[in-house]
Amino acid sequence: MILAVSNSIPVIDVSPLAGRSPDRTATVDATAAAARDWGFFQVTGHGLSDDLIDRVWAQTRTFFDLPMDVKRTLARTRENPRGYYDRELTKNRRDLKEVFDFAALRHPELGEAHPDNRAAVDGTNRWPATLPHFRATMFEYLAACERLGLRLLGALCLGLGVDEDTLTPYFSPVHTGFTRLNYYPLDDPLEPAAAATVTPLGDMALHHHSDAGALTILLQDDVGGLQVGTDDGWVDVTPLDRALVVNVADMMQVWSNDRYRAARHRVRPTTDRPRYSIPFFFNPAYQTEVVPLVEVGTEPLRYRAVNWGHFRQARTDGDFADYGHEIQIADFRIV
Repeated sequence: MILAVSNSIPVIDVSPLAGRSPDRTATVDATAAAARDWGFFQVTGHGLSDDLIDRVWAQTRTFFDLPMDVKRTLARTRENPRGYYDRELTKNRRDLKEVFDFAALRHPELGEAHPDNRAAVDGTNRWPATLPHFRATMFEYLAACERLGLRLLGALCLGLGVDEDTLTPYFSPVHTGFTRLNYYPLDDPLEPAAAATVTPLGDMALHHHSDAGALTILLQDDVGGLQVGTDDGWVDVTPLDRALVVNVADMMQVWSNDRYRAARHRVRPTTDRPRYSIPFFFNPAYQTEVVPLVEVGTEPLRYRAVNWGHFRQARTDGDFADYGHEIQIADFRIV
């Protein structure tokens, strides 16, 4: 059920989704309504413990406090999108942020957790050697977000009138989701000489965009700055202690045939203190052909099939360089 509204963004207790609570149907309805009307909502009762949240925050801040030359030894590349980066582009404009990305470890055939970093679904995870608890804490957090993501996918399927496990095979046992640690500093992390050789900073810490995958689950600190776009302008997503922000992403908009909204969002630059956030991008397996779930004949299909692997690669390439037009689901629209 909806507990409260924060600046009109719904806040939903999703604990009934984990069992057979009499409130489960009402929670499904509230989740589907938020995805339809806003594309953004906050959740409590999500199952992530306070202890885990505290530990992941501590490790995140410790990582970004490392010397710049140490962080850059973990730099990601166009060929390997896992690791540290300090010059990412959104909408072909450079964001004022530093990031660290890591992905689930899945055996490509068995879908089982695998101890070898090279068995990551895509790329090779890179870890700071001086932080002994970093990797374990981050994988624990990722696994908790996976479980929550599957529950939310089930609720959104029910909201479309299809079986709650309809989308599960595209995410379990193998998915291409990943977790990102975001650090939004007050000043450009690049030295002037390096900044002069890359795309100039834009006017936002993170420029407006919609996420590419199915769902994003975000842990944000108390600084604020995240905004969601509406027909009436930009609305602040006010931080709520221990809550998680969930937003619909592009593939879910396609699966829902536009019933759910992949909302534009952005992050305003802060002026008094740095900001941290931790999004988990829940993305399907690369071979997934994403098509609307509504039955043919119920309403016109608004999208042709989107191959997730192709879409994701094109969007990832745009993070590294300005290649002109950035791929969008509008490129696949029929109606």
